[in-house]
Amino acid sequence: MPPSNSWIRLHPLSEASDDAAVAALTMPLDNRGLAYGDGFFTTMGVIDGLILWSDYHQQRLDSHADALQLDIDSQALLATLQTQAKQLQQGMLKLIVTRAAQDVRGYGYAPSTSGSACEVWLKSSAMPIATAEQLRLSNGRLVPLQLMTSATCLSSQLACLPPPLAGLKSLNRLDNVLASAELQRVKAQTLKSNPFLLANHLSASVESNIGEGLLRDMSGHWVEGTMSNVFYQLSELPFVKSSNPPRLQNNSNYLSTGQWYTPSMAQSGVAGVMRQVLIAGLSRTEQPVIIRSLSDEDLPHLSQLFFCNALRGIMPMSSLKLLSGEVVGFKSQKNID
Repeated sequence: MPPSNSWIRLHPLSEASDDAAVAALTMPLDNRGLAYGDGFFTTMGVIDGLILWSDYHQQRLDSHADALQLDIDSQALLATLQTQAKQLQQGMLKLIVTRAAQDVRGYGYAPSTSGSACEVWLKSSAMPIATAEQLRLSNGRLVPLQLMTSATCLSSQLACLPPPLAGLKSLNRLDNVLASAELQRVKAQTLKSNPFLLANHLSASVESNIGEGLLRDMSGHWVEGTMSNVFYQLSELPFVKSSNPPRLQNNSNYLSTGQWYTPSMAQSGVAGVMRQVLIAGLSRTEQPVIIRSLSDEDLPHLSQLFFCNALRGIMPMSSLKLLSGEVVGFKSQKNID
């Protein structure tokens, strides 16, 4: 297995390689993913040599290949990825799929088999995957639960895209890049203005309690986080923030108490793997997830909010800072039997 954090090409293999598994190569500068963002990626967590949510990642491979007209044998590719995961044991696999070089000049590609051919690149990174606390879904699957942090609304916006591009984890992620940069600036400013950090001479690299930023798309609806999807609950009246930070109680009830909503990915955002896992996991409960837009008018009436992705699982929020500066606090879950 190649060293951790190095890229390898899984397909097509080098003609000089007699190894049917991988080929360590350099990506050319005219790669269509680099030149045009012509491709997609997915990031997979690995625990005990197994890919987390492998069935959902295979669904992403199939749906994205169909949307972008790429020729991928997802079953064979996933088998290769599982071999890599077994060697990695604990960490992250990042897969990038790009369209192969074309004889057609410019953006276009040939309306033939060669036009759908692709290159597949993989990076393995050894890293811990947090599993200290987990929630059990109604279908028996376990989802990691992170510690509570706070969230803030960002002024950056996501692009609205036409079908079939909306919802894809394509290589065109400049809106997320700019939004993530804004979030880092907000965190840095929070640290700078924190008297405790200044008094103790703690470095600016110390992470603030802001865990994620909430993003709107160009239509004005709040859609997702900078690196995650969002789920929320609503109350009739806004919850008055307590001076004491809320704590989760009885984590097993966090998902099963109350009606959860999540925004549509029909025109913007990424239909994430963990989002699909949670929608499926709650689909047979008394209150399955409802796909519903999240507007400015809803924000003061939020009673619960969490972000999620395939690596970190569920990231519950204690509060959300609005663009106006107002802070909406969220109630902790009570033990309901």
